[in-house]
Amino acid sequence: MALKRGSSGLGTQRNRSAGSSFPILILIFCSFLAPLIFFVGRGLYTSTSVDHNDFSTTSSKQDIDWRERLALQQIKPLLTKEVIDIIKASTDDLGPLSLDSLRKNNLSASWKFVGQEIVAKKSAADAKVNKPSHVAAADSKPEITRGKRNGPVDGDHSQFVDSTAKSARRQLRERRREKRAADLVKRDDDVTVKLENAAIERSKSVDSSVLGKYSVWRKETDNDNTDSTVRLMRDQMIMARVYISIATMKKKLDLARDLQARLKESQRALGDAGSDADLTRSAHEKMKAMGQVLSKAREQLYDCKLVTTKLRAMLQSADEQVRGLKRQSTFLSQLAAKTIPNGIHCLSMRLTIDYYLLPPEKRKFPRSENLENPALFHYALFSDNVLAASVVVNSTIVNAKEPEKHVFHLVSDKLNFGAMNMWFLLNPPGKATIHVENVDEFKWLNSSYCPVLRQLESAAMKEYYFKAAHPNTLSAGSSNLKYRNPKYLSMLNHLRFYLPQVYPKLNKILFLDDDIVVQKDLTGLWSVDLHGKVNGAVETCGQSFHRFDKYLNFSNPHIARNFDPNACGWAYGMNMFDLKEWKKQDITGIYHKWQNMNEDRVLWKLGTLPPGLITFYGLTHPLDKSWHVLGLGYNPSIDRSDIENAAVVHYNGNMKPWLELAMTKYRPYWTKYIKFDHPYMRSCKLSE
Repeated sequence: MALKRGSSGLGTQRNRSAGSSFPILILIFCSFLAPLIFFVGRGLYTSTSVDHNDFSTTSSKQDIDWRERLALQQIKPLLTKEVIDIIKASTDDLGPLSLDSLRKNNLSASWKFVGQEIVAKKSAADAKVNKPSHVAAADSKPEITRGKRNGPVDGDHSQFVDSTAKSARRQLRERRREKRAADLVKRDDDVTVKLENAAIERSKSVDSSVLGKYSVWRKETDNDNTDSTVRLMRDQMIMARVYISIATMKKKLDLARDLQARLKESQRALGDAGSDADLTRSAHEKMKAMGQVLSKAREQLYDCKLVTTKLRAMLQSADEQVRGLKRQSTFLSQLAAKTIPNGIHCLSMRLTIDYYLLPPEKRKFPRSENLENPALFHYALFSDNVLAASVVVNSTIVNAKEPEKHVFHLVSDKLNFGAMNMWFLLNPPGKATIHVENVDEFKWLNSSYCPVLRQLESAAMKEYYFKAAHPNTLSAGSSNLKYRNPKYLSMLNHLRFYLPQVYPKLNKILFLDDDIVVQKDLTGLWSVDLHGKVNGAVETCGQSFHRFDKYLNFSNPHIARNFDPNACGWAYGMNMFDLKEWKKQDITGIYHKWQNMNEDRVLWKLGTLPPGLITFYGLTHPLDKSWHVLGLGYNPSIDRSDIENAAVVHYNGNMKPWLELAMTKYRPYWTKYIKFDHPYMRSCKLSE
């Protein structure tokens, strides 16, 4: 039941009210309702006892507590019996009248009294017990709490029924409220997403990883030694620089000089200390002195907006310095990657001298009859690094089950040909067969046949490599330095596209780079079914940067028409080549076609992986990833179990294992196959 909106008080029932007493009733209510509302709300309600057979109301059966009695005693002398009957009839219909119900309902007919639904539903349920089924069904209509009131139903009880127009208007208002609420929620979500995206973009502009762990407020979870003193001193030095700038700007030169003096003392006390244990005894005194000066500066100079501006400027300046250092680091790492350590250069020179001192009859390897036997396991290795080649051969033989069935075909350049021969003459690979050749003696490999050699002889290529646009500073040009690596000028790097020409009698050959280490027997690769493909390789498309669009210029129509930018890349370094299918598919001819089109380097930058992806596009069979694990030359987070379970690990990247910049945790996988006690190794001071 509900109160009718707009009524001036408690409604009266038409069958009980008298015409002459109604104005008197309103006057009495206006006079006494305000001071007695509490007592009326608490006391003028007599619960209606509900029987299973009828809805008779008998006030004598109710237990009236002391507050009701008190209210009745105060009201009875003031009001006539007729008025009290009217109030009682109203409370029978509307439930107990109280301040709480008035506060919650605001006398609005569109809201229900608290607890009234329960009373009405209970009454209806009790009434249905003794009613016929058709009567009960007629009474089970939805309750409508707003509208005009019909005649009495079930004795003294009345119900409100909405008109169709009012019901439609109410439903329209509800739909409008729901739509407005949904629009507000959606608008809030859109604003939140925009703010989050803006915050992400702003965070990308600053590399927080290089800011260091000096903040005393930052929670350190990766280091038990918190070193709070060191970080606090660094924080003090930062704030000192901020206040020095503000003091100079505000002409407080004495304070600026004092801060500058304390800053120099803190710098000397901190020095190169990375932990509290490295600090001198005077560091705590300097820290306290700096704290006193900073407190003084804060009292005189602190301006939140100004300090924030200075800190932001310092952060941006530090970020630019870090970017410059990163560019220099990239330049130097590229420079180091294309150099040969003194020890390896010494080893090559000593071996070369001793080789040419040997008589010709002692320069030959045994078991040369195995070199063209297609029933054996053949490897191709092209390298100018004696030490790296020795690791590849040694690791393969150590892990082979039948070493006598393995044949190694090594090709080096003219400078390292003697050293490569001498090393393996002194350190033969057990029962395996080995053969070393000089790439400069391949007479068929000339500029009229090979596009790369022809391009290297062109004036434009010489200009690109040796004259034009060479940077004058370390920080400039580092991004293009890797493309000027000498390995891209060497035919040893491009010889992999001429395997059938180098080994015409073989059917299959396993190509290995010189920066790999073999950890398991590889003979299972010769039994892998390539399903008519030419190249068997491990795919590297686990990350987006190892797909075709990373290596090829898809803005060029020749590339865009012929290749899928999302196609998976694969790894050079351990590849099983079917030379019979190679000849059938004319792989070398495909390579020549694309290499001629890339004379101006418009399809890809220099290197062998991009032309390899193009040449073997659609002709590569994916091998299981456990055969070949990459990234030991650039990725510090490779899972150790993946490395130890791999048949071949590859140090692709700049951090080669023979360089000082190699990652220490990966180097033992390579060094365990080197004989550091060899006389040549000791004489060239090559040590682990």
